[in-house]
Amino acid sequence: MATSITHRITGVGLYLGIVFIAWWLVAASMGPEAYEPFLAAAAHPIGQIILFGFTWAATYHLLNGIRHLAWDLGFGFLPKTAMWSGIVVVALSILIAIGVFAWAYSVRMGGAIS
Repeated sequence: MATSITHRITGVGLYLGIVFIAWWLVAASMGPEAYEPFLAAAAHPIGQIILFGFTWAATYHLLNGIRHLAWDLGFGFLPKTAMWSGIVVVALSILIAIGVFAWAYSVRMGGAIS
């Protein structure tokens, strides 16, 4: 039940986060004068929280969507399996979001993770 509710919440979060992503794309296409305010907002701690939340929501939504696809194919309905797959989805989504941010900070600081 919790993963289903979280799936819906992340769907709404993705919808709202697209506004931030659209701002990024429009600002990037309009040149440095328009891009500077976006960079300032994205570098701010609240902007970082929004970007991390968007990254986590996208990852969670994708992984849980794959889980739902498996259910549609008739796999994973046993309560123990459903509980285990829910834990895996939550854990992997957090780890992947942290990994994406670690990679982004690494690239930003000048050294790419090999």
